[in-house]
Amino acid sequence: MAGISFEQAQRIIAGGFAKARAEGFRPMALIVLDAGGHPLAFAREDGAAPGRFGMAHGKAYGTAMLGLGGRRQAELAEIFPALMAAANGVFAGAFVPAPGGVVVKAAGGEVLGAVGVSGGMPEEDASVALAGIDAAGLLAEA
Repeated sequence: MAGISFEQAQRIIAGGFAKARAEGFRPMALIVLDAGGHPLAFAREDGAAPGRFGMAHGKAYGTAMLGLGGRRQAELAEIFPALMAAANGVFAGAFVPAPGGVVVKAAGGEVLGAVGVSGGMPEEDASVALAGIDAAGLLAEA
């Protein structure tokens, strides 16, 4: 598989927003990045704060660059703060190591990209990302 298609990126966003609305979460922002960290799609619901773009992007970007989900990044930041700070420094502080950044994978395990969500509590953000990826028929690693 070459990567996340435009259609799949749109399904990720729609599926994520559907989950957020079904659960009654606060307004969300979702971004889909390719494996190189480049944006494929972004949407911010009415009522979501403008800063949610930066937070969602930071979660997805760190995930894409490290190939690690936001949960794992947060764990590593607790265990090895200097290592995660150095990694974030390499990428000009663009990482947000928190749940809500999720790796998108193909059936064979190939990393296709990442999804970042911001708007709710970290675990809510992660559940929205997972629902969106599932709606696109892709695999996820939070």
